[in-house]
Amino acid sequence: MERGLIWLPLLALFIGLAWAGWNEYQKVEAYRTWAESFDRAKYDIYAVLGQKKDELTWGKPTRKGPIGLQSFSLRQAKEIRLKVDNQPVNLENPPQTGRHVELEFQLENAAPVQIPFTDLGIATQWAKFLQAEWQKMQTE
Repeated sequence: MERGLIWLPLLALFIGLAWAGWNEYQKVEAYRTWAESFDRAKYDIYAVLGQKKDELTWGKPTRKGPIGLQSFSLRQAKEIRLKVDNQPVNLENPPQTGRHVELEFQLENAAPVQIPFTDLGIATQWAKFLQAEWQKMQTE
């Protein structure tokens, strides 16, 4: 009887982990369907982001698909910055770690757009790519 009571919390933990895994799998599958229409996309537990030509769309991932979707054109951006722990960073020499990573877009006649990331390396790659795209648009 005592052994059964010892194993019961482990069984509950296993069931909880299995549910969490299934939940995340459903989010990734919903994201995969959503991302098919974009040229470039990223999935993150904080946000999904998709780029189609000069249009960026982002939202929060859920099992049913992204919610709270918002879009803007890169042509509207005045500045693109990578921020780590609420401080702008140099893309050529980013910090190795940071708790709060986000890509920030200063838009003309609108509030800044902040897209969170969990991985600093991926955020840096996106920031470099989008800045290069944005600069190309500025010279056109």
